[in-house]
Amino acid sequence: MNHHHHHEDTHIEDHDSLSEKEKLGKLFQYWIKHNEDHVKTYLEWSKKADIEGLKDVISILEEASELTMSINKLFKEAKKRLL
Repeated sequence: MNHHHHHEDTHIEDHDSLSEKEKLGKLFQYWIKHNEDHVKTYLEWSKKADIEGLKDVISILEEASELTMSINKLFKEAKKRLL
């Protein structure tokens, strides 16, 4: 299983010169990208599940990708409100 995290981007607290607002902006940016990567993976595995005839699994993976995109919509709105 190939799964990589970019945790170095989450160590925002190490940047003492950034305001809390700037840190939040960076975190939202990181979370959005991270979630987009997960959506891509869910959809790739949905295709593999389709080949195996796993209709229930396909449905769950597609729902997970939709929910993750909904979370990103919230993060994008929150990031806008930081401006």
